[in-house]
Amino acid sequence: MKSIRHVHHRAAFSYPVSLGQRLYGIVLGPLVIFALVSALLSFFPQIAPAGEVLSFQTISLAAIYTCARLFIAYLLAVIVSVPLALLVTSNPTIEAFFLPVFDVLESIPILALFPVIILLFIQFNFLNGAAIFILFLSMLWNLVFTLVGGLKIIPKDIFHAARVFGLRGFAHVRRVILPAIFPQLVTGSILAVAQGWNLIIVAEVLHTYIPGGTSAQDLFGVGSILVSAASHAQFNVFLAAVFVMVFLIALLNFFVWQKLLRIAQRYRFE
Repeated sequence: MKSIRHVHHRAAFSYPVSLGQRLYGIVLGPLVIFALVSALLSFFPQIAPAGEVLSFQTISLAAIYTCARLFIAYLLAVIVSVPLALLVTSNPTIEAFFLPVFDVLESIPILALFPVIILLFIQFNFLNGAAIFILFLSMLWNLVFTLVGGLKIIPKDIFHAARVFGLRGFAHVRRVILPAIFPQLVTGSILAVAQGWNLIIVAEVLHTYIPGGTSAQDLFGVGSILVSAASHAQFNVFLAAVFVMVFLIALLNFFVWQKLLRIAQRYRFE
């Protein structure tokens, strides 16, 4: 008799790979969020909207301003985090001194520093700088600690081979270090940008942190539109802003982060 074997199939989950799957994902995701938020808002009484009702084009433009702030803050965070990670891992004594300091700095709530940052930048009439700086701080430590972990797992043989081929200084960093930590840079970047999105409302709605501030001092962006729409019960504007924000996040995820994650697989050490 032939024995009967029970084969258990486990579900396998993967990110969209083909262009069709990605397009499906960036449409389906925002629509699902849109439907859920619409269902939740339906339980609240409809209040006549006050003030200007923004068009979808205006909300899309605001989202571009928000993305620009996030992108600038991310670039600054990468530029600062790579040298910091290299510094910490360059010497055991330096590591023993700086890592606890970085750990304390990471643990300080960023919002506790925000009023001081705003008061500093308002002296120069540069509120955009305050928003970018707070986003930069929110991203920095995710990148630093991820890169430090990446530097520590580089095999010693790689460094020995670099010395044999005479790689020193910037050439060593460019040809050895940066490719070796690229997977950790991608992972840390995903976490850092996600943290930036979490803080975007606070970064753009500045008047609550300015003594005697008004909503006119808020920055034009999707975060400030969400807060303004919620406070004026402009639920159609709120839903449109949520849809645009989720659409941009999905677009970034499917066409940037997923592609970079696949590229990073080539640089991982087995």
